[in-house]
Amino acid sequence: ITGVTGMRIIRAIVSGERTPNTLAQMRDVRCHATIETICAALSGNWRDEHIFALGQSLALFDFYQTKVLECDRKLEAALKALEIDEGHDVRHLPKVRTKRRQVNTPDFEVRSALYRVLGVDLTQIHGIGPSLALKLIGECGTDLAAWPSSKHFTSWLCLAPGNKISGGKLLSSKTRRSSSRAAALLRLAATTIGRSDTALGAFYRRLSARAGKAKAVTATARKIAVLFYNSLRHGMAYHDLGATQYEERYRSRVIGNLRRRAKTFGFSLQELPHEPDMDVS
Repeated sequence: ITGVTGMRIIRAIVSGERTPNTLAQMRDVRCHATIETICAALSGNWRDEHIFALGQSLALFDFYQTKVLECDRKLEAALKALEIDEGHDVRHLPKVRTKRRQVNTPDFEVRSALYRVLGVDLTQIHGIGPSLALKLIGECGTDLAAWPSSKHFTSWLCLAPGNKISGGKLLSSKTRRSSSRAAALLRLAATTIGRSDTALGAFYRRLSARAGKAKAVTATARKIAVLFYNSLRHGMAYHDLGATQYEERYRSRVIGNLRRRAKTFGFSLQELPHEPDMDVS
């Protein structure tokens, strides 16, 4: 109800409007609900105590919105303070990957502000938007030199396989439990990217079908963490291969492994000739 249509109707109700049809006419053109549906939802007895409670809630909502804006201004100032000298030139900022604005994002241009501080655009990595990039920087910092490699970084996040060894024998390779907020954010990004037509999305779906969603989320989150580390530490640019090319490379890798195994047993794999489609007419 905090959308454009919902807030218009709520403010009108608190101001004294009670006619369902009049309230329904405030519907935004992007609203999925029809005027008839909204009218049916707004037909009631308008009890005075409920209107009073609604007015109190609206006042608190507006108050918290102002406090959120104050936090956004503080975040913007903190990022400005992190800029070295004049900061990196935003004219070198890559083209935005997606123009759709995410909900609950800070009320300033996060992508440009982060680029002036970091010199890299983390939002080019699929699964990482401006808001998530800001949260990851808040958790991990702008300098990842404390971790000598991406393996150390993913181990710190508890996204790497464990190595519980006793007597020289591996007892368990399960990932360790973690209360890291950065790891939780990366897992959330992995869940989102699983529905995309990207190389990471194809990896998630392939592993999910073979090993289950839980392991697929962890493995994909680790890949995103490695990309985040390499971009921030070494300035590496991320280029997505696409789901189709990823599947082709995976198929070629599997065929190559099969041929090598067959060769060790004295066999040779041969591709079957392509049979033309039969025209049954």
